[in-house]
Amino acid sequence: MERPPTSNVSVDALTLRFNAATRTVEFAVARREVDPYAGRLALPGVTLWEGERLADAAVRAVARKLGLSLRDQGQLTVFDEPARDPRGATLSVVLWAVAEDGEAAPGVEWHTFDDVPPLAFDHNQMIDFGRPLLVDRLWRNEAFTRALTGPAFPVSTAVAITHSLTGAAPDRGNLNRRLAAIAGLQVSDRKVVLGRGRPGSLWQWRDEADIP
Repeated sequence: MERPPTSNVSVDALTLRFNAATRTVEFAVARREVDPYAGRLALPGVTLWEGERLADAAVRAVARKLGLSLRDQGQLTVFDEPARDPRGATLSVVLWAVAEDGEAAPGVEWHTFDDVPPLAFDHNQMIDFGRPLLVDRLWRNEAFTRALTGPAFPVSTAVAITHSLTGAAPDRGNLNRRLAAIAGLQVSDRKVVLGRGRPGSLWQWRDEADIP
């Protein structure tokens, strides 16, 4: 038996992944099964249970609506427009979340930030408002960045992630200098070969440095 929800507080998870095949950062949406907006695409969200932590609610939302588990999550912003939900005034806490690798539930769609479909509620506004907040966290917030990159990554992945989130290709020299300034990162002894080019440097989070 589920616990009762709090008054009018919901948690919506802006759930991300880096798609290595398309070299883009994508977010997940699924079609709502109930009214309001039944059949419309929406970010995964749940009503907060009494005594539940926001992070736990995000895990629950992503598991229930997307069929995925999370690497990490954190609070992004709050939407408090009284008319945002036709059922009545609600407060939505928006969290960023990065999904673990795995097969999502049937019907889940992944979209880039430059290809946002019409969404239910005010979820399009959440995407628009959340994107620059994610950009601000990239390469500054270790939890967010590390969840998105994984334990080790070549600079080409750093370029692709930055380009996908910001909408502009970064200067590689400036990006390498930014990576070098992050205390938790170091250049691995291992090399990576992409395509027909020469082996390139692999960046690695420091406590993963001993991974063979």
